[in-house]
Amino acid sequence: MSARRGPHAPPPASLVDALAEAVAEVGALLRQWRSDPAATAGRWHDGQFKAGADTRAHDALSARLRRISPSTPVISEEDPGPAAGGRRPDRYWLIDPLDGTASYAHGFPGYVTQATLMVDARPLAAAVHAPETGVLYTAVHGMGAAANGRMLPRVAPAPPGTGVLTDNTPEPGGIARAAYDHFGYGGYLECGGISLKLCRIAEGAAHLLVKDVPVRDWDVAAPDLLLRETGCHLSRLDGTPFDYRGDLEGTGVIGAADPGTGTAVASWHREREGHPIG
Repeated sequence: MSARRGPHAPPPASLVDALAEAVAEVGALLRQWRSDPAATAGRWHDGQFKAGADTRAHDALSARLRRISPSTPVISEEDPGPAAGGRRPDRYWLIDPLDGTASYAHGFPGYVTQATLMVDARPLAAAVHAPETGVLYTAVHGMGAAANGRMLPRVAPAPPGTGVLTDNTPEPGGIARAAYDHFGYGGYLECGGISLKLCRIAEGAAHLLVKDVPVRDWDVAAPDLLLRETGCHLSRLDGTPFDYRGDLEGTGVIGAADPGTGTAVASWHREREGHPIG
């Protein structure tokens, strides 16, 4: 069978390898910078903690991606650049140089650095590095997902209430607690930033994430591809997919090992808000 061609064909292996190497290198830098007070110092702004390491990681990752593909623009949490006006290029890097900054600055392991090659508003190749655990997650559209080079199997079905709910607090609170109680979950995993929690779902360690906070495309693009390639679910809180068009920010996220669970949680949320589906 001949290789697929066209804009959504898998990128060359050399590009995917270079992407993974770039993200791993920046992850190693983040771990080194943690001993520098200037890297961990920061402040809360619009519900997000920003530290000196955010800018450093942006500069380091952007430079590496430009060396891989000089003509491909970079859209980043630290610099939306070409997406600031609501329109995006057909092909670009979408990056979150440091997801989980509060975890990073306060001594917790739940942070990652990540990058996604976006083509025609869909993730084509992605890499996520969790420096404190040394795990490098990768995914390529149509070719599967891996953790440290080990291919991840499709995640087994997990109906609502089955398995482990994950959030970033010692015990579930807010909408996570409501979902935990309503669906009858018995397992809970404290984790870090949104991306890492979604990666944990893609590898089968957790089964549901539900958040009602603002979520940006760079938070989810890379783990979205991991979830797609392992048969999992990702949507906004209302059940609509992330379409990677227009505004970079939306409300809430549902990540689920079982697509049926994702749909059930979205329906439950709409019922709670007085907007039943149907």
